[in-house]
Amino acid sequence: MKKRILLFAGIPLIILLLVILSCHFLVVANASGSTFDNVNDIPHNRVGLLLATSPITPAGDHNLNFDHRIDAATELFYAGKIDFIIASGGDYSGSQKHGCNEPAAIRDSLAIRGIPLDRIILDYEGTRTLNSIAKAKKFYRLDSLTIISQKYHNQRAIYLANHYDIYAVGYNAEPSPFKGQRFKNSFREYFSRVKMFIDIISGKDFTPSESPN
Repeated sequence: MKKRILLFAGIPLIILLLVILSCHFLVVANASGSTFDNVNDIPHNRVGLLLATSPITPAGDHNLNFDHRIDAATELFYAGKIDFIIASGGDYSGSQKHGCNEPAAIRDSLAIRGIPLDRIILDYEGTRTLNSIAKAKKFYRLDSLTIISQKYHNQRAIYLANHYDIYAVGYNAEPSPFKGQRFKNSFREYFSRVKMFIDIISGKDFTPSESPN
């Protein structure tokens, strides 16, 4: 009897695990050959979409993932691989303990590195990766772009971009040097991929509050 109970209790867990792994490998397979670590290998796109993260972690520590994304965007720009950078994130300065204005933080960090302000576009509706990609298509009318984030994030964003009929490549920012942070990000990403497929299957979409010109 106990074995039967354990068997029936284990079936949902096995199904959940299979769903998580299926979502993961679908995203990885789709992004195969579309993410780059070397700036010399990546093709040119007029626009780079920098997916924001806060420069400060929820615990109040400095977020090295932010620095690495800024470094990656800067490298692309100076290598002539992108001409404009969309800083896509949210303004959490008034809603979170260590929250900040992410697009403004990106703009300021890029400006310090010499990127002209007229080449930086602030998108305050990028509170989700889905929003950032949908706005790139619906508002900025982009059919191709370069996504800038860590590899695990780029892979998922490329899947979303393809869903919106955008040809996308990803430039991989360096991951966190801390093993614990890398594990945390990777673990969370498995569930983010499942959520992405739920959004796609359920028809979840995003409509920018602004209207395109």
